[in-house]
Amino acid sequence: MNEIGQLFRVTREEAGVSIMEASKDLDIKEVILENIEDGNIGCFKDIFVLKDYIYNYSKYLGIDSEKVIDDFNEYMFEYTSKIPLQDIERQMEEQNNSKNEKKEIASPYTKASKKYNKSFYVFLYSFIILFVLTIVFWSIRQITISRETATVISYIK
Repeated sequence: MNEIGQLFRVTREEAGVSIMEASKDLDIKEVILENIEDGNIGCFKDIFVLKDYIYNYSKYLGIDSEKVIDDFNEYMFEYTSKIPLQDIERQMEEQNNSKNEKKEIASPYTKASKKYNKSFYVFLYSFIILFVLTIVFWSIRQITISRETATVISYIK
């Protein structure tokens, strides 16, 4: 990373461009460009953003962007391949544990929906069907009783 930073610094100085001018032209803070030129990779939280800065800065300085990005990728591969496997596994376990611990956050304007198991729905549908059948049976019974009553009354007259 220091070689890339040195290449940027030397090219910028040979072109007679100040760091402030490059910062204004690229719309990147001066501190970021200084850290790139110094090779301070630890100052950046996101490697992909750093890669984007390097790509744009190399294009601005007229350096072969693809070659610089390839060099950066090689550096990152060497840098990350030196991390012990146990550290990577531990980090992955911590991420998995933190994902499991996260609870769903619901908006105060929406109700959190309850999740019911299948037996609840079976019971509910059975109850509804039984209720409908009872009403149908009762209504048929009422109609037949009414007819008998009507026929009995007609015989009385």
